[in-house]
Amino acid sequence: MASDSAQSFYTGKVVVDPVTRIEGHLKVEVEVENGRVKEARSAATLFRGLEIILKGRDPRDAQHFTQRVCGVCTYVHALASTRALESAAGALVPKNATLLRNLVLAAHFLHDHIVHFYTLHSLDFVDLGAALKADPARAASLAATLSPRPSPARELKEVQDKFKALAGANQPGPFANAYSLGGHPAYRLSPELNLVVAAHYLEALRVQVKVARAMAAFGAKNPHPQFTIAGGVSCYEAMTPPRLREFLENIRAGADFIKNAYLPDLLAIAAEYKDWTGYGGSANFMALGSFPQPGADSLLDENDLARGWFKPGLILGRKLDKIEDFDPANIREHVRHSWYKGGTARAPFEGETVPAFTRPDDADRYSWSKAPRYDGKTMETGPLAQMLVSYAQGHPQVTPALDRLMAALSLDRRALNSTLGRTAARAVQASLIAAQIPVWLGELDVNVRRGDTVINVPFEVPDEGEGVGFVGAPRGGLSHWLRIEGGEIANFQLVVPSTWNFGPRCAANIPGPLEQALAGTPIADPARPVELLRTIHSFDPCLACAVHVIDPVSNEERVFRAFHA
Repeated sequence: MASDSAQSFYTGKVVVDPVTRIEGHLKVEVEVENGRVKEARSAATLFRGLEIILKGRDPRDAQHFTQRVCGVCTYVHALASTRALESAAGALVPKNATLLRNLVLAAHFLHDHIVHFYTLHSLDFVDLGAALKADPARAASLAATLSPRPSPARELKEVQDKFKALAGANQPGPFANAYSLGGHPAYRLSPELNLVVAAHYLEALRVQVKVARAMAAFGAKNPHPQFTIAGGVSCYEAMTPPRLREFLENIRAGADFIKNAYLPDLLAIAAEYKDWTGYGGSANFMALGSFPQPGADSLLDENDLARGWFKPGLILGRKLDKIEDFDPANIREHVRHSWYKGGTARAPFEGETVPAFTRPDDADRYSWSKAPRYDGKTMETGPLAQMLVSYAQGHPQVTPALDRLMAALSLDRRALNSTLGRTAARAVQASLIAAQIPVWLGELDVNVRRGDTVINVPFEVPDEGEGVGFVGAPRGGLSHWLRIEGGEIANFQLVVPSTWNFGPRCAANIPGPLEQALAGTPIADPARPVELLRTIHSFDPCLACAVHVIDPVSNEERVFRAFHA
């Protein structure tokens, strides 16, 4: 990273638009003063109107529509919609169904976190141009110090040759004009470490396919699994030893990669970017918990958040040792600075989605995202929130895992509230879930072998009712809010992790979590603001596709592709 003196000359506006192309489009605009972000605005620039489309439909159809919110986080929306209907109908779920839902959700976490770290986030820290200059033999020796799994020099040389061929043919493909190909001053890994992670980047593309196959083993397909129904699941073939083995074999590939590539790479990168524990922090955290645990009861209310392997909780005012109870009655959605009609904050059950676009450069109403608040407060949600909450609760797996991480990097827990801590928490969460999957699979196997194969129970759609479905998803706290009238959907509101994290200002003019987190971020080169992307991507909003930066002095437009898959 350039020194403060080298950065201090720049004052003006930097616009990154769009940041992502998977979950809609995100625009981030920042005001820079003396080389650091003074103020930020986060704008969702694509309106889809899914909540309007759902009105008047059979509540059982909701999951098939809501999965299409995104091509990445599909199953979690199906699960949230299904739980909302179960909540409205008072339907309970048999323990085998809960185990199967947990296993598919766990596979979803592994897939999402592997793809996020390598495909979506690693090139914010890894310089592929420097990797072309690495000594493969020295890179292999370095890899041996990071992981017991060998990375032969021959294989690293093959990876290097692939990237050299792309660069030499002037066909860099998805890496065209990436920050990581041009000697940017904010990159600092050695050429050899860059090469090791670049090799794992390519390997991750293959590994994620196997984890996706694990989801399909029970879910029938991926993306958009088809096995979830209100009252349980429909995958009867899953309750057989061959299908359980198929699931486990594919999961093992992901678990091995997380243990021997993802975690070592994370630690090696973090050791070189420890100053990024000083940027990107949040004021408050919200975790909804996840993975309900079947007990002796034959049927389970999956919205009983206290039954989760990860449990819900809040951290307010950066008080990391104090956990507050989560109460969904405190959630309100603000639209005062959004492109929607009105300005009154509403509880989700009474939520409205009435578009009222003004103009793209409106400084007052500037986003299609609403601004969720909990008791008037912003809330970061996601892996960092869940890991911090679970640590303070004394979770038997989370607490020692975070202790090991902090010891390895010589950090204290306060340092985790940062861009680097957010990225590290995601890797820790992935490793813990990978270790827990065989436990749940073993419980399911015992039930299969003793002939207990019940996976759903009958239910009826109520003529009237309200229900909410909660899911602690890979990107954070997700909830679907359903009101039924005349047996049809009268109102449906999705309050999603990216809305919590990337929403605009609320009626009290309080910036959203990302807008707060970007304040103080140093920018070495306003034409290539990779530092912005480090914090933006650490929240996992998906992928930056193209970046346009306007110089407010010359009005020159610099257009280049940041990175896309």
